[in-house]
Amino acid sequence: HPGSTKMYHDLKQYFWWSGMKRDVATFVAKCLICQQSAHFLPIRKDYSVSRLAKIFQQEIVRLHGTPSAIVSDRDPRFTSRFWKGLQKAWGTRLKFSTAFHPQTEGQSERTIQTLEDMLRSCALEWTCNWDDYICLVEFAYNNSWHASIKCAPFEMLYGRKCRAPICWDQIRERVIEGPEMIEVTNAKVAVAKEKLKEARSRQKSYADKHRRSLEFQPADHVFLKVSPARGVSRFGIKGKLSPRFIGPFEILDRV
Repeated sequence: HPGSTKMYHDLKQYFWWSGMKRDVATFVAKCLICQQSAHFLPIRKDYSVSRLAKIFQQEIVRLHGTPSAIVSDRDPRFTSRFWKGLQKAWGTRLKFSTAFHPQTEGQSERTIQTLEDMLRSCALEWTCNWDDYICLVEFAYNNSWHASIKCAPFEMLYGRKCRAPICWDQIRERVIEGPEMIEVTNAKVAVAKEKLKEARSRQKSYADKHRRSLEFQPADHVFLKVSPARGVSRFGIKGKLSPRFIGPFEILDRV
């Protein structure tokens, strides 16, 4: 499941009960797997720049056209003469994040973090290859309500809600005439742009605040952060998808 706000907005389209928002927040807060632990493509580190270019054409350009700009880190493959020449031929501007400052690429970094959390939950629940589930994870991510645009990415992209197993009989195709489609789409895009501005403003205010130092007391319950090596030995899951925390453990005394 996604976070409590996303999950609440997804569920309220089909269900309602008294205290629903509180119950959803409580469920998400107490989900141990999520506490321990949005197009997505499995790619190896040793892929050449020519292979990445082929994947990019097949999976991105074929479906969405050439982008006006691409934001990425300073990986040698993305700064190579071949990649720059290819993007220049397509009319795409390359924007690189500042070295050792991933916050300049915050949107993609946050998406990657969400993807890792979702895949980690799958790896903990079903012990098999994570790439078997990446298509379903992408489906779930693109059909989850996003606070920044106040709707799901699928609905923003296609102008309609997506049919899903939870509501097969509720989503129907409707004939939309050309002028109406343009009007509806433009309205959605305008709303999305405004909501994104508001979201970025909120995110900046959160980032500018200093974090509070936490003090724990006896009888509090905490999770213990584990090293990647210990995560492999304990759970048999390698890499970024190994659990980052174990527990919860009760604090018996303060030293």
